[in-house]
Amino acid sequence: MIERQHVSSTRSRNMSAIRGKDTKPEVQVRRFLHSCGFRFRLQSSRLPGKPDLVLKKYRLAIFVHGCFWHRHADCFYTSTPVTRADFWNQKFSQNIERDRKVKEQLLAEGWRVLVIWECGMKCLHHEMHELSSLINGNELSMEWPALPPRQRS
Repeated sequence: MIERQHVSSTRSRNMSAIRGKDTKPEVQVRRFLHSCGFRFRLQSSRLPGKPDLVLKKYRLAIFVHGCFWHRHADCFYTSTPVTRADFWNQKFSQNIERDRKVKEQLLAEGWRVLVIWECGMKCLHHEMHELSSLINGNELSMEWPALPPRQRS
């Protein structure tokens, strides 16, 4: 993990620029799915965790996760700020636990779950066709990409 240190004004500016919805990776996934003929709902508050995209026809909840916030294992973008490390580690642990519980709830309710990692959107544009096969498949819980880009062969 890379450790980066910022002064508080820089950290504040960085954090204030982070969006909760309509992020670039999320919009990119939406455009791709729409171009493939998939129809979906956005941020459905009826489901646990308010998934970024819901394909009701396929009983599929899609989350587009940022590697930093949701801690994609062994990913270049998964760094921990040096300042207030205890705060950040607790925050990240809570995010991971919440993601795990939401996934369990959705699976218990009969939904399939697909997590799309931000790094996959940055580095693997040519492999987006894999998403179609994941949606049409029958796996209950999936991640794309399965491995961070620097670990892929």
